[in-house]
Order: sequence, then structure tokens, then C-alpha cells
Amino acid sequence: MITNENNMDLMARYPDGYFDLAIVDPPYGIGMGGGKFGNSKTDFKQFAGSDECIPDAAYFKEMMRVRKNYIVWGGNYMSEYLPPKSCFVVWDKVQPEQFTMAMAELAITSFNSPAKIFKQRIVGANKNGKIHPTQKPVKLYEWLLMNYAKDGDKILDTHLGSGSIAIACHNLGFELTACELDTDYYNAAIKRINEHKQQTRLF
Repeated sequence: MITNENNMDLMARYPDGYFDLAIVDPPYGIGMGGGKFGNSKTDFKQFAGSDECIPDAAYFKEMMRVRKNYIVWGGNYMSEYLPPKSCFVVWDKVQPEQFTMAMAELAITSFNSPAKIFKQRIVGANKNGKIHPTQKPVKLYEWLLMNYAKDGDKILDTHLGSGSIAIACHNLGFELTACELDTDYYNAAIKRINEHKQQTRLF
């Protein structure tokens, strides 16, 4: 189930520990934004409230309440709310040294296992139909699910964004509950997800 609503409203409906794994990608608080949202594959709507701050303590308290395990992208910016863990995930974007943006991103997890690295080159928006400025690859989410989720696990995403996680869950057969607050991004993600499902039905 994917809804267009505030994540606090979504999580409030579920009992403690309902979700087996929360995989979330909240704002990092580093001012990452974009242009306006439109039909162009390279135009993005400016974030509502931009990316100026991370979620507050109430969000982390609620997310911790409803999950059994978690993977939090950008968790290195949120150490005041996340306990130290040995298991973190690095997305290596396989970019040259002169790449002007981050060459890797870090996720903090609740698992007690060695750190892991996923490598996949990031490509331009005009090549892969990118619809969100912080869009992550479907293959990255598939890799996370294959390494950290078990068959039958219920997955939570509180910041749907481009919907990559929904496509990964569909491909691998996981039940996903997710929400996106911004209506334009929600509609774009639903369109992307539905188009992917239609394509998979054709083959």
C-alpha cells in the first residue's frame, strides 16, 4: 500500500514492531534540492521545505517503534537519533575523482553483521528517466532486500520519493507499505511504478 500522506500519520496506524524492516531515505539536511517539477526528465520540483533539516526526534521515535530492523540512508547525518552500529552500507557510485557530487552514500542499519558495499554507477537523468533529485537505483534496493530481508517480511518506507523501493519490492515479491508527502512526487512515482508493472506483465 502506497499513500500520499504524512509519514507520522501512516506510522500511527500500526502497532509496535509491525514492520520487519524499515528502509528509509529521509532528507539529509544538506540543502539538496532541484528545479521545478515538469515533463522534462531533468527538471525537478523544489523540495517542500527543501532538504534543509533531517526529521525530528518524534519521527525517529515512531519509526523505531513500528520496526524490527532498519536501514536509514544518510544515517551518518542523524547520529543523534541512531545508536552506533558496526553494520553500515555504502553505495559506491563508481564515479571519477573529479565528480562534483558525493561519490558514495552511507546507510546505517540495525543489523549486527559486517559492513557491505554496493557498487553501481550513477547515470544522468536524461538516460534513465530520473524523476527525483535524490533518486536511488532499483538495483540498490533489490540488493538491500536480498541481503537484509527474509521471505515474507513486511517492508516500510516513510519517504517514497521516486518509488525505486516499490519497484524492487514488486520484482522480489515483498509487501511494501510506503508514503510520500509531496503530491507531485507521489503522482510521478505511482506513474513510474504502474508503468513498470505494465511492462513486466507484457513479458
